[in-house]
Amino acid sequence: QVQLAESGGGLVQAGGSLRLSCAASGSIFSNNAMGWYRQAPGKQRELVSTITSSGRTNYADSVKGRFAISRDNAKNTVYLQMNSLKPEDTAVYYCNVRILISNMNYWGKGTLVTVSS
Repeated sequence: QVQLAESGGGLVQAGGSLRLSCAASGSIFSNNAMGWYRQAPGKQRELVSTITSSGRTNYADSVKGRFAISRDNAKNTVYLQMNSLKPEDTAVYYCNVRILISNMNYWGKGTLVTVSS
């Protein structure tokens, strides 16, 4: 019922920047949280950042001060501006939408971010 379209991944050198976008469509309820998770090869998926419909944000300690999350409620789109990228940021980044009333989660298929040294 919910589809997520991600874009913005790619290859970048250390210190560079990328911006990820994720547009949600379908049965999107207003009371939701949107965000980004990432998974590196051989590691568990981890939270990167989330933002609620009211604008409350949360960041992993590893990305604080470097990444910035934002959203456009009218477009049901979430963005992740990634600056000062490090090789350890290399991962598949997954867009996530969580419907708070039911705690239902929807996931994008992922976009690969590769940071070279």
